[in-house]
Parts: sequence; structure tokens; C-alpha cells
Amino acid sequence: MAHVFFIDPLEKLSIKKDSTLMLAATLKEMGKDVKILFEKDFYVANNTELTLKMYDFEASFKEDGAYLNSFVLNKSEPIVLQTSDTLHMRIDPPFDTRYLRYLWMLRFIQEKNIKVLNSPDGILKYNEKLHAYAQKSALQSYVGSSLLGFQKFISTLVKSDEVILKPLDLYQGMGVEKISIEDHVLADKRFVEKVLENNGPIVAQVFCSEVRKGEVRSLYFKGQELGSILKIPKDGDFLANIAQGAAFHAIELTENIKSECDIICNDLMKDGVDWVAFDILNDHVSEINITCPGLLVEVSYAHKKNLAKRIAELL
Repeated sequence: MAHVFFIDPLEKLSIKKDSTLMLAATLKEMGKDVKILFEKDFYVANNTELTLKMYDFEASFKEDGAYLNSFVLNKSEPIVLQTSDTLHMRIDPPFDTRYLRYLWMLRFIQEKNIKVLNSPDGILKYNEKLHAYAQKSALQSYVGSSLLGFQKFISTLVKSDEVILKPLDLYQGMGVEKISIEDHVLADKRFVEKVLENNGPIVAQVFCSEVRKGEVRSLYFKGQELGSILKIPKDGDFLANIAQGAAFHAIELTENIKSECDIICNDLMKDGVDWVAFDILNDHVSEINITCPGLLVEVSYAHKKNLAKRIAELL
């Protein structure tokens, strides 16, 4: 049984802290058969076995056991994808037409009784932001391109004079901005501009000032919490993204939010979504990441243990 990681080109990844490479390296270190598959070598066909060009690799960890010291590709060879294999879908967002095509192709493979993790059916079913906004703890949120709808949403906000505008399908804080709604004309203008920039519906969300104290990232696999960290924005910033300079440390989830995350994960597992990363603001679930959940390295580092080993145990 092989674990095949379908990934972006290595030059697009931050090798030392990439969650996918960490899991692949850990599985190989544990004696598993692990291969790397790139976009350029991926195809499906209905009249032949799926013989895909896959790469072997060598990897080593730094002394902390979380960050990678090196990851080097070895020779490639054509390998037939077997029903006993697991194909790990680890292409990074954005969830665009390219991404959608891959999900359709992976669904084709899944129908041939080859396990795909996370399942393309689950990824297709749930938008990471909208699914979060359907939860009981969600912040007040609007999604759409209707100016009238945006104005109505703004009119209901009585305890905030700022909102966040952001794309529906990007990640790592890309395209996120904070605007004042005290001047309705300027707010409306920026909303319309943002819709045009993103070629369609965007998110407007009440600004949670507690984000300056930090945002929680909690990793789950097969319904079990692996670990959680608090990401703290740089001074003067409101984006708690490690890729943009936020600090972080280990944290324990509150009882209420852990219970909610447990329930969400158990529901997602019914659709083949085993790996989930929650973003949580002041006990509000703000995002449910399922396309390519990340920060496994950082959460492992903060908790001083390689959490990829726990994923391996649960696979």
C-alpha cells in the first residue's frame, strides 16, 4: 500500500515548513511506501491502467523534529495506481477552475475504488468559509456581490464600525482588508470595487477586535484534535497569518469550542473529509480549512512533538 502525495511544484513550497512534505517524510521515516506526484504527470483515462510518473525522495528533519532540514527528489518511475493506495490531495488553493478540474479528475479516480484524502466529494460540497458561517458560533457574515444586500447587512451591525472584506476562495490572508463603515458612501464604493477585483461574490464580516490578541489554529484528523496554537499578529497589524509574520505558541481549546469542532469534524468525516484545520477568533469558528489544511509543522513545533506520527497512526 503506497501513499501518493499529489502536490504543487517544489519551487512553490516553503520546504522547511510545508505540512505535506512533513507528513510524507514522516511516513517514509516510519517505513511506509511514499511517492510524490506532480500536476504535470497527473492524468486519468478510461481505457488503461493509471500508470503515473512518481518520484521517490530523501528528507531529513532539523533537531526540533518538526521543521525539515532537506527534501530532495530522487529518480522517478512509472507506477500503476492500485486500489490499495491512498492518494493525498495536497494542491494548495485558490479554489479556481484549475483546482476544480483536479477535483473532478480525483473523483474519477475515487470511483475506481482508490482512496483520495481529503475526498473530492467533500471538498466540492463545502466551501471553507461558508461552512464556518453556518455554525452556531460564527461571526456575523455576509457573502455576495449585491450592494443592496451589503447595505442591509451593514445596517444590522450595532456594535462595530469596521468590517473585513475578503475573497471567498483565497488563503493565508490574501486579499483581506479592513474598512470603516462610518462613511457609508466610501464603504459602498470599496465593496463594489472588491467585487469587481474578485470577479464575483466576496465576504463581508464584522471585525473582531480580539484578533489583535490572536487567532487559534486547531488541527484535526479523523475527528481527533492533534493540537492547537494561538497565532498573534505583528504589532499594529490585524492579520494573524504566520506566513505574514505572526508569532505563535501552543494553546488548549476551550471546552465549548472543542465540542463544536468535534461535532463539525464528525459530520465532515461522513463525506470523506478527515483532515481539517479550524481558524477560531475569540471562540468563533471563522474558517474550516479542508482543501489543503496547513500549519502541521508549526503546531508540532509548538507542542514539541511530531504530530504527523499521530496522523500516520490514524490512517
